[in-house]
Amino acid sequence: MTKQQNILWADDEIDLLKPHLMFLRNRGYNVVTANNGRDALDMAFAEPFDLIILDENMPGLTGLETLAMLKQRLPQTPVIMITKSEEENIMDQAVGSKIADYLIKPVNPNQILIAIKKHLHAEQLVNEKTSRDYREEFAELTGLINSADSIEQWYDLYGRLVFRELELADADTNMDEMLETQKKEANSEFYKWVRRNYEDWMTTDNHPLMSPQVFPRVVLPLLDKGEKVFFILIDNFRLDQWRTVKPLFADYFNLDEQLYTSILPTATQYARNSIFSGLMPAQIESMFPDLWVDEDSDEGKNVNESPLIATLLERYRRKVKFTYNKINDSAGTERLLREFNKLEGSDLNVVIFNFIDMLSHARTESKMIRELASTNAAYRSLTESWFRHSGALEFIRRVADKGFKIVLTTDHGTIRVENPIKVVGDKNTNTNLRYKLGKNLAYNAKQVYEIKQPARYGLPAPNVSTSYIFAWRDDFFAYPNNYNHYVQYYTGTFQHGGISMEEMLVPLIVLSPKK
Repeated sequence: MTKQQNILWADDEIDLLKPHLMFLRNRGYNVVTANNGRDALDMAFAEPFDLIILDENMPGLTGLETLAMLKQRLPQTPVIMITKSEEENIMDQAVGSKIADYLIKPVNPNQILIAIKKHLHAEQLVNEKTSRDYREEFAELTGLINSADSIEQWYDLYGRLVFRELELADADTNMDEMLETQKKEANSEFYKWVRRNYEDWMTTDNHPLMSPQVFPRVVLPLLDKGEKVFFILIDNFRLDQWRTVKPLFADYFNLDEQLYTSILPTATQYARNSIFSGLMPAQIESMFPDLWVDEDSDEGKNVNESPLIATLLERYRRKVKFTYNKINDSAGTERLLREFNKLEGSDLNVVIFNFIDMLSHARTESKMIRELASTNAAYRSLTESWFRHSGALEFIRRVADKGFKIVLTTDHGTIRVENPIKVVGDKNTNTNLRYKLGKNLAYNAKQVYEIKQPARYGLPAPNVSTSYIFAWRDDFFAYPNNYNHYVQYYTGTFQHGGISMEEMLVPLIVLSPKK
């Protein structure tokens, strides 16, 4: 049974409002009245009210004075102010005091009812509408999952699933599991579609915008127009994370949003180096062997990104002055802000923020971070909190103030893994949980996407018999040795390298400053 809502209405002409009071009481509200501010305060402090309605122009304590005292003692109680005055100063004072709503007399009962519903029943109404909308769209989404046969259709489907995920996360609907099941079905079909098409993408021009084309098709055209461009790459940045932080940018930029498709493996060594070189990994190894780092090397896998950018610009005959900045901590961001004037002299500034990548690794290794990011929703929340309070947001706003364009993107996303798949490899097999390469891999071929001729897929082959395997859906690779410990340690962690919408379909946004 729904609890009856208690409302206090203070107005020095309360006797004239009997029709309004009757209207609300007939709709189930318990409305208590006062005809001055002092009585209203005594009543509000004596018993709990769900909402308070205040007339601004009362004798004795004015509505604004009463409001100030209410907010000191009852800051969470919503207050609706009603006034005859249209003076902007009074409105400003009321809004500045964090009132819930502001109505100007004469008001009719429906206006009052709408204001009350907005502040007492919004959550319930949102929950009901969110559930109803998803139920109505469920069958349509299922149809799209079973019929999607182009990258545009997959972009659209994934975007709609993410939208529903964010809507349901903000509502109490008990429909999260239903959506999660639908996302798993979508990832199963996406995997089958990628498996059917990926090899053809390597040999024809009929392919999505992929990692090697990001610079030639998005960045270089902006530079050709004379724009100063900041290329900001946030490692492990998924579409749902972008949509969570998007409101932080809305006041400063006009946003041109799209998705692009990361190459396989969806891992930094391959996908990010492909972005900065404009080449597939096998081409990097062939053309610039000194800039490619093999899997079994102790050298960092992304230490040559700046030289790779230089090779891309030279190949495309662009005489562009650029800087390369890799930020791993707050000190790095502060340095970037201090030296911002140096960046203004360059045509292109490449900035990499590694926070989300470090967060995903920390979540794997730290029990405390696991608790803080136990779900996708919590993971998004930590991302939003970092953006809101980090120097990265200040840096991006500084770019907007200067009128420069930003291309904001990532090299790949991540997926929360749950299902272990056994694989056996020799001591030289790489450690990534979503893809493996080696010459002596043992696995169930039905559980993976296998590539036995890497060159046909734009991938290097350290040995003649090297093959690659990729996990799909929420699977991850586990070794039979010490299997139970391995599974317990990695189940529920965020990983990348394999085939899923979350890892491969990633945001690419051009931000144009509103100034």
